[in-house]
Amino acid sequence: MAEALRVALAGLGTVGGGVVKLLDANRDLIARRSGRPIEIVAVSARDRTRDRGIDLSRFTWVDDSSSLATLADVDVVVELVGGSDGPALTLARATLAAGRHLVTANKALLAHHGLELAETAERGAAALKFEAAVAGGIPVVKGLREGAAANEIGRVYGILNGTCNFILSKMEAEGRDFAEVLSEAQALGYAESDPTFDIDGIDAAHKLSILASLAFGTRPAFGDVAVQGIRQVLGADIAEAAALGHRVRLVGVAEAGPHGLFQRVHPHLVPLDHPLAHVTGSTNAVVAEGNFVGRLLFQGAGAGEGPTASAVVADLIDIARGEFGPAFAMPAGSLSAASVADSGERRGRAYLRFMVEDRVGVLAEIAAAMRDAGVSIESLIQRGVAADGRALVAIVTHEGPERSVAQALERLRGSSSVAGQPLWMPLLG
Repeated sequence: MAEALRVALAGLGTVGGGVVKLLDANRDLIARRSGRPIEIVAVSARDRTRDRGIDLSRFTWVDDSSSLATLADVDVVVELVGGSDGPALTLARATLAAGRHLVTANKALLAHHGLELAETAERGAAALKFEAAVAGGIPVVKGLREGAAANEIGRVYGILNGTCNFILSKMEAEGRDFAEVLSEAQALGYAESDPTFDIDGIDAAHKLSILASLAFGTRPAFGDVAVQGIRQVLGADIAEAAALGHRVRLVGVAEAGPHGLFQRVHPHLVPLDHPLAHVTGSTNAVVAEGNFVGRLLFQGAGAGEGPTASAVVADLIDIARGEFGPAFAMPAGSLSAASVADSGERRGRAYLRFMVEDRVGVLAEIAAAMRDAGVSIESLIQRGVAADGRALVAIVTHEGPERSVAQALERLRGSSSVAGQPLWMPLLG
């Protein structure tokens, strides 16, 4: 059997510990599949004294993670530090500049610096692998980069954040509101103590920008992703969606067209006959639509020790076999700088929810704003008055341009009849 692939591991949190455990548990199987053993030779983390439940004495300990990039007898560096900048970026740059392979689970790093890192990897004939960065253990990166490589992808979209999907599924199943379910998710470990990146859609936007690059041959452009999270979603919205034959899901959508690249993370109403409507709990799912292969659905565990470690080790196996190509499915120099598509030109149906004062003329005011903006109303429902004296008004529009809906909402801005900010959610088509 060939000489071992020697790995330096930066970061010994949940995923890093999982990588060590997986390589130990499946050592012989992995060696047979790789054609050579894969061995961790050095590690680095913030706290050397912490008990992680694994034997680290067999590895060289390095306090400064950036020095792993030039450590003798290392073939691959695995970066599990996290963060778009700081130590993670320093280590990634140094590793690739030294002509060594890099495996990372860091979606923020790739969303912000993916093009630069891909260019550096190519100059040094090194691998840049990141299966674990998008949807945990689901092989969607490999699926797009390799399995669907012969296809022109028209659209890629999906449920990319397990925390949000857990919260929305729980709200749906138990008829509870967002704040209460978020607190429970934090207590169960599904949400961080500061859940901002998850519930405000930023985590999903990082992942979407990577998927878009793989699908459409464009440079990763996180700054071009329009983002709205789930803070505004009420239990009443989920009930209204159910009455309409839909479920509420936070969906990231990327679509390339003649007028540019459209990228958005936003709560959607998903029809019950669509596969994404049946993705519950912390599961992730990605749909890609190819011109020859048709619709592909990738679904599974999007996070956690085992699934994410599995994706990291799968990348190591590819490197051990010598199977790696351009990070984003084509040479970095071929990735285009896509223009941003005008979302106002997109056509579709929409769900609009208003909390209104219970008085004569409110519905007429809302209907007039819709009429004047050219929005055709398919249905309008007013629910009973709450304890605060306000009523819920829910509207579903006929298909039309998003610009018209935005104009209607602008006409109602500052209205004394409407309390707070209305909620707009597109219906997934």
